[in-house]
Amino acid sequence: MLCKKNGGLMAVMIAVLVCLISANPSHSATAHENKSAALPDTGSLSVETKGTGPALVFIPGLNSGKETFSATCDHFQKNYQCHLLQLPGFAGHPATPVLQPDFLIAMRDEILTYLNKHKLQKITLVGHSLGGTLSLMLALKAPELFDKLVIVDALPFYPAIHNPALTAELMRPQAEQMRAMMDNQSQADYEKNAAANMQGMSNNPARLPLLLEWSKHSDRATTTQAMAALMTTDLRSDIAAINRPTLVLGAWAAYKAYGSTKESTAGIYQLQYAKLKNVDIRLSDTGYHFLTWDDGDWVNQQISEFLSAK
Repeated sequence: MLCKKNGGLMAVMIAVLVCLISANPSHSATAHENKSAALPDTGSLSVETKGTGPALVFIPGLNSGKETFSATCDHFQKNYQCHLLQLPGFAGHPATPVLQPDFLIAMRDEILTYLNKHKLQKITLVGHSLGGTLSLMLALKAPELFDKLVIVDALPFYPAIHNPALTAELMRPQAEQMRAMMDNQSQADYEKNAAANMQGMSNNPARLPLLLEWSKHSDRATTTQAMAALMTTDLRSDIAAINRPTLVLGAWAAYKAYGSTKESTAGIYQLQYAKLKNVDIRLSDTGYHFLTWDDGDWVNQQISEFLSAK
């Protein structure tokens, strides 16, 4: 998502963070089931499985439902088993009973518990936005479980989009300021700001009501904690330790009116992923942030090529 005041590429959570702060100076396992199945929750995480074959584990983004990947899973479930994860507190799903200090670390560990419980190996992770950040964190924590990574419109350190010199420590005071401000907003102001930042999330206006519903029915404390964690999680150097093939699919078309080009956006991705070995960065020509909706055939083609490559 783009923060119109500042211009440039912004994922949805960073658009909310930057705009609010600037406006208020005082963010391979093989399965044997052919039908859809809901596996028991692991902690506060819920999972739906579909298909048969090696594991594809889908992780949606901030305030998002697992339906982000429904069509993607439908395309792959004849040859793979989809594990559609739903993160707690988002899109109307119950929040975790006790929020941990760092939402991303807590979710990383909960996902690992799920993967180990079901003895999944040689997994391909497919993460969108915040889910992409989690995918990188999972590959760093337990590299032996994963075969390949697919990162959909996510960056190793969002706040550095405009200023590569920013660090997690420099962002920490702003993250805490943002969280306190958003936690104390009236519900009407909170929903108004969220709605304003939905424009540019999808190139299909018919998708916006669902995005608004997801935002409205996400737990606010979980949302602000997750956003604060994203603002202070810098993986740009850490990803040098990842040795799994990684496909990064990016979006830029929503930001064309504000001066972004495909080339300038590619430069942002290349700089942020510079230390990641064996990375393949590809940008959609037409899709916005929700690429699996906006340019689904292209996404499926890129993932198919990536999975079939030796």
